[in-house]
Amino acid sequence: MCGICGWVDFGSDLRESRDTLGNMTETMSCRGPDDEGTWISPHGALGHRRLAIIDIAGGRQPMVVEEDGQVLAALTYSGEVYNFQELRTELAARGHRFRTRSDTEVVLRAYLEWGEHLGDHLNGMYAFGIWDARSEELLLVRDRLGIKPLYYYPTPAGVLFGSEPKAILANSLAGEPVVEADGMRELLVFVKTPEYAIFRGMREVRPGGVVKVNRDGLTKRRYWWLESREHPDDLPTTIRTVRGLLDDIIERQLISDVPLCSLLSGGLDSSAVTALAAEALREHGQGKLRSFSVDFAGYTENFSPDAMRDTPDAPYVRDLVLHLEHHGVEHTDIVLDSGDLMDPGVRAAVLRARDLPTGVGDMDTSLYLLFRAIRAHSTVALSGESADEVFGGYRWFHDPATVNAGTFPWLAAGTRLVALDEVLNEEVLRRLDIPGYRDKRYHEALAEVPRLPGESGLEARMREISYLHLTRFVQMLLDRKDRMSMGVGLEVRVPFCDHRLVEYVFNAPWSMKTYDGREKSLLRAAVADLLPQSVLERRKSPYPSTQDPAYEKALRDEVARLLDSGHVLAEPLLDMVKIRAMIDQPQGTVSRHDVRAAMEGLLQFNSWLERYHVRVSL
Repeated sequence: MCGICGWVDFGSDLRESRDTLGNMTETMSCRGPDDEGTWISPHGALGHRRLAIIDIAGGRQPMVVEEDGQVLAALTYSGEVYNFQELRTELAARGHRFRTRSDTEVVLRAYLEWGEHLGDHLNGMYAFGIWDARSEELLLVRDRLGIKPLYYYPTPAGVLFGSEPKAILANSLAGEPVVEADGMRELLVFVKTPEYAIFRGMREVRPGGVVKVNRDGLTKRRYWWLESREHPDDLPTTIRTVRGLLDDIIERQLISDVPLCSLLSGGLDSSAVTALAAEALREHGQGKLRSFSVDFAGYTENFSPDAMRDTPDAPYVRDLVLHLEHHGVEHTDIVLDSGDLMDPGVRAAVLRARDLPTGVGDMDTSLYLLFRAIRAHSTVALSGESADEVFGGYRWFHDPATVNAGTFPWLAAGTRLVALDEVLNEEVLRRLDIPGYRDKRYHEALAEVPRLPGESGLEARMREISYLHLTRFVQMLLDRKDRMSMGVGLEVRVPFCDHRLVEYVFNAPWSMKTYDGREKSLLRAAVADLLPQSVLERRKSPYPSTQDPAYEKALRDEVARLLDSGHVLAEPLLDMVKIRAMIDQPQGTVSRHDVRAAMEGLLQFNSWLERYHVRVSL
């Protein structure tokens, strides 16, 4: 998996800046705890932190290819290419000779064969930088769905880049970290605009994008985007095709030279991944699959249904594990309490992993703790992330009011997990005009939607809804999963983000995706033979959030301590009267969601200003 960074400067000799490159690389030690490497030439420098997954001995980076003693190209690479074995065979037939078993070398050789169009040939999750020593040109490439992050910062003489903002900020050329008005808007709007990176001057390579930097400057292009096509298959064929794709995807994503497991919540998505993986391992005689879930002390016994969750996870996890008993699944529950979630060191680690106050409160903290516990047993985990965006699983997909609300449907449904805007003062809110910004971004996104000639009514609208989720919503979830997992050196693979599956299901008619009157009808039918009836019939339940009253009390106490300390860096932006009134109210007299979301936002934002020395300039 790994963390990457680099630096291109046509105005100086980078060989004199080894310490700076080392500092940039070191910021990502959590992403790559197994090894560190740098490579420097006069105008191109690459850094790498390695999490060893495939070819432990031979996959060291940055990787260089030479010919007659001359460097042709150097690569720093993060991710996994799942079709690397087929590509290796094809490239060998074209005359390339390999010295390792790693997918890294396949990517490097693919560049030598296909140049900047190599992304067209890759299936996987990846972000990488290639320095072509022959042309003195840098190529930055990101996977189609944006599973792996990749940021860059143009400079007068080149560019800085890294897996995370912290790698770029470690270079003085990036200057002080400043957040201007649009950066604040992005923090507040709960919509991830492609290419925006919050910090002034910083950008993110768009999913499916290529950024090229040479002496003539910086150019961008996209090698992949969602396209609308006629769906040629009937319902039985579509269900069989979905299953066939899932079988192939899981088979590919089980390749690993280190221990592998699955994340299991008892929902349809994670249960499908777990069952498919367990079956594939059994068929190949590769032993048992380990699975892990997160739970909170007393959560199941005291569970109270809310607007998003009808049921707790634990009973369904047990049903699935018992159902797969013949496959030999070994399951472990990671049980947390409010003390774990409020641990100052853990909360600081979560912010450090995020780089931004865009977290989702206890749901980030618990995910980080879950991944930290898993990392003691496994290095790779399979996740059910993104199935809801691909197959139409969220409740608001099926609510006409939110579908037709004229904004992003998850916002119309009231989905807000950290609500910093609730505690900002009126002057700041007036300047930012969040409703206006949201409306602008919404219409920009709609303008991108690939239309199908002749499509109208509900089918056309649901194509728009699917597009919004696959380009504006899922990115927030993939960012969260990447940061929390890589913060502890765990690789998480997301089978439902395979671009072949995404393209196929995106173009299936909405009537087919809901043919049985339920959400995710195609997925449920495709894996019906693998899962117990209870899991198949379970209604969508998002990742759990603690319901322990002690957690809200601890948040209130923490906010009170912050106010009493007189060290509120965010104070010029805040409505202090409103905040004090909020924490003075008896617990339970105000909606827990609103209070918790506002307090989570305040605490995280203030910590971010302090730890990252951020200046807000509106």
